[in-house]
Amino acid sequence: MIILAVYAALFTGAFMAVSLVRASMARSTDFTSLKTVTFGDESAVRPDRWASVISVVVVFLVWGAFTGSRLVPLHVPGPYTGATSFTYTATAPDGATADATVTVIVHENGAEVSEPEPAPSSGFAANDSATVAAWRSVLISAQRNDGEGARITAVEGTPIAPGQTVAVPDGSVTMTAKGSLNFSPDKGLQMEPIWMPSPEAVVARLFEIAKDGYQNVALAEHVGWSLWRVIAGFVLGSLIGIPLGYAMGLSGWARGWFDPIVEFMRPVPPLALIPLVIIWFGIGENGKIVLLFLAALWVMIISARAGVSGVNITKVHAAYSLGASKWQVLRHVIVPNSLPEIFTGARVAMGVCWGTVVAAELVAAEKGAGKMIVAASKFQATDIVIMGIVLIGLIGFGIDILMRKAENWLVPWKGRS
Repeated sequence: MIILAVYAALFTGAFMAVSLVRASMARSTDFTSLKTVTFGDESAVRPDRWASVISVVVVFLVWGAFTGSRLVPLHVPGPYTGATSFTYTATAPDGATADATVTVIVHENGAEVSEPEPAPSSGFAANDSATVAAWRSVLISAQRNDGEGARITAVEGTPIAPGQTVAVPDGSVTMTAKGSLNFSPDKGLQMEPIWMPSPEAVVARLFEIAKDGYQNVALAEHVGWSLWRVIAGFVLGSLIGIPLGYAMGLSGWARGWFDPIVEFMRPVPPLALIPLVIIWFGIGENGKIVLLFLAALWVMIISARAGVSGVNITKVHAAYSLGASKWQVLRHVIVPNSLPEIFTGARVAMGVCWGTVVAAELVAAEKGAGKMIVAASKFQATDIVIMGIVLIGLIGFGIDILMRKAENWLVPWKGRS
């Protein structure tokens, strides 16, 4: 929630700052600026490149700030490290009380730290010491040195009982059921590397795996296999889905025949089909490609059908009035006007395929970005997991850009009457 709040605040602040800067500059004189009504007009909405740049920078800054990255100037409070201490009060069976001090050295994970020697005690309650790594806790059996029958009744002057927690300098102390003290140092707001590594840790692992590979397979080979599976599944889904979508948009019989199947299968997530795919197609490459094919098929069918349904009927009537045949209407009217919808569906289908490739490579794959991610997660190698996710996202984003360029080149009439 804290990260979301920081991100929302940065989003709002960046928007207001850019708006103020633009308001102080000369007004734009392009066609959009001459429109009197722009709200609700999709043609007047253009991607704000400054917003895109700032968005990426903000994500990087938030990531670095909450992971203690050396690449960003500001950090949220991190976990406490250093020497700290707290006092407790022990009560003997005869009612006598004595105070003792527990000294704790909180160190970074992986560091070798020797336990400090406790100072001599003045009463029957003996001083103790311990060491603990940041983000961890340590159990301190302080009462074992305080004489037979003695029990701890207060920490930092606050009464304590089994199951209760008391705040102490630089952390908190919880009493266990047996009367021991469990000390937890302050964790701060930064995330532990095992949950979210810093950007430089992910980049370092990227270079390491690019050089040495992962599980005896080169990084390029992992990514190449995933890319091949995604493209193969997407192409097969498009080759079958687009003609079926056209048939459903042009024929009442075809729509009646295939509509129950499409509407039944469309909500079924590809992950639910994995057991059936294994039974039917085995654990080889066929099963993985079939799973990706099914992920793309229903999206392409629906986009093609929607593209046909969205063709302006006046254009069809105009073509018929000029003597066009059904084939000419299909070729010169329906197909060109449905292509924008199909391209939109293709971009969605490609995203679904990339989202499914990890699940597809769970099926006994030896190579692939998804396989690398799943294998790394078993060893809690979060930096490799994030690296694989970033690679899949960048490749998917690159493919989406190529599809946008192809759409602009092949369908220049999109958005025009």
